[in-house]
Amino acid sequence: MGKDPTHKPINAYKMTAALKNIYYRLTPTSSSFSLATQKNPGEFTKARTTDALFPNPDPTVDGDECLHDCASCTIKYPRKFTIDEDEELYGHVKGWSTHLIVATGKTDWVRNVADEKGSIMEAVDKGDVKPSNGRLMLSASDIPVPEHSDDSTTVLLLPSFQFIDNVTPANTPDLIRNFVDKGPTNTSPLVAASQPDLPSSPSPLSTDASAQASASETSSPAAPAIPPTIPSSGLKARPCPHKYLILMCSQKTRDARCGQSAPLLRKEFERHLAPLGLYRDLHDERPGGVGIYFISHVGGHKFSANVMIYRSSSAIERPKQLNGHSNGIEESLEKLKVEDDKGQEVVLDVNKAQEEEGNGEAAQCIWLARVKPEDCENIVRYTVLQGKVVKPQRQLRGGFDRSKQLVSW
Repeated sequence: MGKDPTHKPINAYKMTAALKNIYYRLTPTSSSFSLATQKNPGEFTKARTTDALFPNPDPTVDGDECLHDCASCTIKYPRKFTIDEDEELYGHVKGWSTHLIVATGKTDWVRNVADEKGSIMEAVDKGDVKPSNGRLMLSASDIPVPEHSDDSTTVLLLPSFQFIDNVTPANTPDLIRNFVDKGPTNTSPLVAASQPDLPSSPSPLSTDASAQASASETSSPAAPAIPPTIPSSGLKARPCPHKYLILMCSQKTRDARCGQSAPLLRKEFERHLAPLGLYRDLHDERPGGVGIYFISHVGGHKFSANVMIYRSSSAIERPKQLNGHSNGIEESLEKLKVEDDKGQEVVLDVNKAQEEEGNGEAAQCIWLARVKPEDCENIVRYTVLQGKVVKPQRQLRGGFDRSKQLVSW
């Protein structure tokens, strides 16, 4: 029988992890010795601890469920599915400014997706035009390829939360210049009305030009607006309809564990999201809900499964709708239950209001690792819906919060 590529001796990981953990402690980051100071407008800083970046659930507020894994989960990883359980995770992912996710309709790719001949990934990675606003994370995905006869496809740009259609290898320079460069980045401040300490923007209804000019002088630099269409290249932008995104590495050509874990996790996420009216399959573009996509290698497959959760700005602007009750989101959903004239419960779409308010840009990305099927229930309940991390020491690799102007790198 052939050697199982997912199985490695536990001691092999323990020795490597011990050495890396020592290195991390002896080689602090540039922010480790700096004293806490008042941030300048628009300045992002590193969150030195996990709870400074994302809060943890509090049993007194969120209920005892946050202390326990899902009891009803029956899905398990293969018996020899072994990973690194010991290496320190938080704060060691390389920072990125934007994330470009290419629709390929596939769940696995060549080892380096940029080597796929004639692909958007190759054109972006090896082309002459590079982003001017920081590091671009490039991922292939299982997002369906549009049903038309030409060779164009769709990309999802984050944190813009924008789909861009009609992308071809030939027009990727226009894609970068007019959409990536002109969109927000993970370190573009997200100014919210509920944050009085940040410079406020003039009212969109104001016609006082001088007031608007004065406000623009004191506010943080904003990213240029993304144009809805570029006639010369045929590129068209449209909002991503989802309020939350769950991205999971499924690339088994890099590591078999990713190919094994992603389908199992998607099935378990669907089981918990569907009763809430939040599950969206690959072809479901109803407003709101949670889009779940498989993506190519993001690094750290020894910590499989890697799960990246993007949360839109509309998900964090009204936190009182989700917190402050002993049963968290479930109590809010309980109030929405209604019955038809035959006494049968009617499942409501909890995202109806999102269709009217718009989903906005991504405010947060929470990058988790070592995710198991039994973690999915609490990841939905607390991380996706509330931005809280249940197992920060074991699972949080990093991320950003544009509303707090904090990053993990």
